[in-house]
This record gives sequence, structure tokens and C-alpha cells, in this order.
Amino acid sequence: MPVSAGARATAGERIGWTLAVAAPLAFLGVFFAWPVLTLIGRGLAPDGALDLSGFGEVLARPRTWRVIGQTLVQATAATAICVALGIPGALVLYRRRFPGRDLLRGIVTVPFVLPGVVVGTAFHALVTTGGPLGGLHLDGTRTAVVAALVFFNYGYVVRNVGTMWCRLDPRAVEAARALGASPWRAWRTVTLPSLLPAVASAAATVFLLCATAYGVVLVLGGTGAATIETEIYQLTARFLDLRAAAVLSVVQLVVIAAALWAGERARRARQAHLALRTDVPAAPLRAGDLPVLALTAVTIVGLLIVPMAVLVIRSLRRAGRWTLANYADLSTTGGDNALLVSVWEAAGNSLRVAAAATVIALTVGTAVCLVLSRSPRRRLLTRAVALFDAVFMLPLGVSAVTVGFGFLITLPPSGLTNSWWILPLAQAVVAVPLVVRTLLPGLRAIDPRQREVAATLGAGPGRVLASVDGPHLLRAAGLAAGFALATSLGEFGATSFLARPQGPTLPVVVYRLVGSPGAQNQGMGLAAGVVLAIGAAALMLACERLQTSAKSSSERSGEPA
Repeated sequence: MPVSAGARATAGERIGWTLAVAAPLAFLGVFFAWPVLTLIGRGLAPDGALDLSGFGEVLARPRTWRVIGQTLVQATAATAICVALGIPGALVLYRRRFPGRDLLRGIVTVPFVLPGVVVGTAFHALVTTGGPLGGLHLDGTRTAVVAALVFFNYGYVVRNVGTMWCRLDPRAVEAARALGASPWRAWRTVTLPSLLPAVASAAATVFLLCATAYGVVLVLGGTGAATIETEIYQLTARFLDLRAAAVLSVVQLVVIAAALWAGERARRARQAHLALRTDVPAAPLRAGDLPVLALTAVTIVGLLIVPMAVLVIRSLRRAGRWTLANYADLSTTGGDNALLVSVWEAAGNSLRVAAAATVIALTVGTAVCLVLSRSPRRRLLTRAVALFDAVFMLPLGVSAVTVGFGFLITLPPSGLTNSWWILPLAQAVVAVPLVVRTLLPGLRAIDPRQREVAATLGAGPGRVLASVDGPHLLRAAGLAAGFALATSLGEFGATSFLARPQGPTLPVVVYRLVGSPGAQNQGMGLAAGVVLAIGAAALMLACERLQTSAKSSSERSGEPA
């Protein structure tokens, strides 16, 4: 049983925890492991007999090692920069109070959901000849790719670290200051160690996202900055070389497993039961905040707003003239009927799919987090919980192309494959790890003695969950829902294989339009990208408002923090 020691579990508790473990594993097994293993199996055992000679052949190619090295260098550099910039951003946007803070939070979140092809186009306009940064000769370089990866994932670090930071009990820092510690020393010795589990969790997730990025790498870096993900796509979609693609998928799994192991070790080394509260008010800006405020402002303006501004400006131009025609044409199917439905119909379909995927991801992710947040005393159970954690991070480290193509060759061409539900299920597979990583740090920081005291006072298992875990789940539920919605809205890899022509999502439509000939289609693609960005920002702000409302209701009802 994945709970800490206490009275012997009742039959109902055992059934409940069994379902909390078995149901998510069944979901992951059917909609992730089965398709992925089937695709890998067809590559490594095309005739039914296992043939591992492909490993020697593929790994003997100099290009393979060059691609692996580029993947690791780009992902590591982008992760380090995201963490270095994200911690100051979390302080300013979550621990300080000032007009316009909520708007800035929305701006920081938007890049996370933009399709890679749109971001690649926007950054390309910045660095290409004739662009604002054309003189730096960054077009096609790793620097441009790393900058775009930071653009995508900076907001993820800010929100995950900030959500934890705004719940830390400030009395520990106040005690350190009262004993003579400077603000810097109090932050370094008290606050930072408390934040390290959230930082390690966010860094591991960002590394996985950067290592598996596809669209932005292909558009900005071309063959000079190719990654394992782009190679798998090329081998699978263009050359149908399932053997080489299967080998690279296994290599990618090894890289991701190593990253998961390193992230888990870093988290465990600093994991502590923290004094968390749901009512810690943000403080007004202080004079000492000016350096981090300036750094955050430069990051938001230079790294986030400028590329988005380029996207907006390009969406307002066609054939060298300023015009709103790109937006007016969103109700059409484009030049030469490039689409089967209008952009607005695709947007409505995206919202429905994302909402369904979010419900699935939250349901599965909450069950996983409740299991992972327990601390078994038996060493075997502790290892089982760690393995359970690693298993649910794997979808972030496996190519979305592999998942989508695996769906096509695994599930029969009828029933679920032709059902509308195939898209929410595929997108939920990708969103579950983000939900888990968003909810888990707060639950893991709860002192298990709180649950034991509640049980001793006569509270049943359901009441313990509601009174002890519930407030912390609600505090992060808005953020988790927002990230699940964002991930589903912007998911392109698996969706590009599974979306039917008459029911595409908005990212698929953007990709088709931007890649279609004609100024009308390309302009519509950029305008649709702007619509996607605005919609994602509105959804994230709405989720955050719901999260804030839940917190206020908890405070008014007098529930314990």
C-alpha cells in the first residue's frame, strides 16, 4: 500500500489505492506503451524475429553521434538558461505584487503553447538577412535554436517554481533575518533549498521538452542543428525506415531515462517536508528587487515579446502592404481551397479536443500524484513508487511522432481510430506528465504526520484526502489544468498523424497554411498563429483566476492552510 505507516488498511482503502495505481497504468499501457512498442517492434523485428544488427549499423554512422551530441548540447544549454532566468522571474511574478502582474504571467505562458513552426518562422524573421538581428549572422545556428527553446520553456520554470515559492511559509526567512542574515544569505540558505525540489522537477521536464522539440529545430536549424526527434520524423514519415527510427527511439529512451534518473536524484537529495501555506500574500516591490526586476523585464521584452511582435506584424502584412485581410480570410478555406474547413472551425475543434484531453489528464495525473506523494516505509515499496514516477515521465521523452504513428499501425482502422476521441486520448498521454510535475511538488512537501494526526482524530481516508491533500491539490489544480490545456492546444507531432482532414486542430491548420504556396495562405497561417496565442493566454489566465478563487474560498471558509 503506497501510504506511510499507520493502522492496518481497510478493504476499501486497499481497493482505492489499487485503482489509483492500476487505472493510470492501464491508460499508459494501452495508449502509450502498446503503440510505441509496436512501432519499435516492427523496426527491430520486421519478420517476427528480433534483429539487433540495426543498432550496429545506425550507431556506426557519424551523423548519428553528431545528432545525439547536438540534441544533448542544445537541450542542456536551453535548460540551464531557463532555470537561471526562471528563478528571478518566479520571484517577481509570484512573490511580488504590482499592477499588470497577471498580464505578464499570461505573456510568459503563451510561448509554451505556440506551434513550433510558427515560432520558428517568427525567430527566422528576426535573425535572417534584413531582419532586426540579421547582422549577427545567427540564421541556421545553434544559438538561434537554443534561444527559441528558451522562448518556449521559460514560462514553465517560472510557473512551477513560482507556484511553490508563493506557498512557502515566510516565517523561516523572517527568523533567519532576525538572527542577522542578509537578504541574499537568507534566500541562499533558507529559500533556495526549499525550492530545489521544484527547480529539479522543472529542469528535468524542460530538458525532456527541449530534447524532443521538432518543429522549431527543423525551421531554425535545418540539418545543421538536427536532433534525435527530427531524425526520427525524417526516417519515419519521409523514408519509412522503421528500423533506423526504432534504433533512434531506443537511444532517445536511454537519454530520457538518464535525465529522469539525474532529476530524481537531485530532487531526493534536497527533498524535505516543507511548511506550506495557501494564504501567503505577495509583498510589494522593494528597492532590493530592482536587479531581478530588470533581468525579468529584459527577458520578457527581448526574448518573449519581440518574437511575438514580429509574428503579429507579419500577420498584418500581405504582399508588402498593411492589411487585415489575413484575419478576414480566417473564415474561408484559404487560397485554392488549401483547407477543408475554415480556421475558426479548426479552432472550435481544438478547444473541444483540448478540454476533453485536460479532463483525462487531470483525472489520471491526480491519481498518480496521490500515489507518488506517499512515503512507504518498506524499501521495496519505495523503489516501486520511484519506478511508478519514472514510468509516467516517459511520454515526455518519447517522440510524439512515434506515438502518433504507433497509434496508426497499432489500432485497427475502425472504431477508436476513426473516432473523435482518438485525439484527446493521444494529447492526454503527452499532458499527463506535465500535470504530474505540476501537482506533485506541493503534495510531496506535505508532512505525512498531518495525515496521521487527521486519521488519529477519526477522519476516514476520504476526509484525510479532502482536508490535508485537498487544499494543496486545489492550489495547483488551476496551473495544472492550464498547462494541460496549453499542451493539448499546441500539440502537433502526434496530432498531425491522427487528425482527419475534415476535423483538424488549429496547429495542424497553421502548419498547412504556412507551408502552402501563396501570400494568402501564408498570411492566414500567421494570423491563425496569433489567434492560437491569444486563445492560449486567455485560457491560462482563466485557469489562474479559478485557482485564485479557490484559494480565496478556502480562506473565507476557514479551512486550514
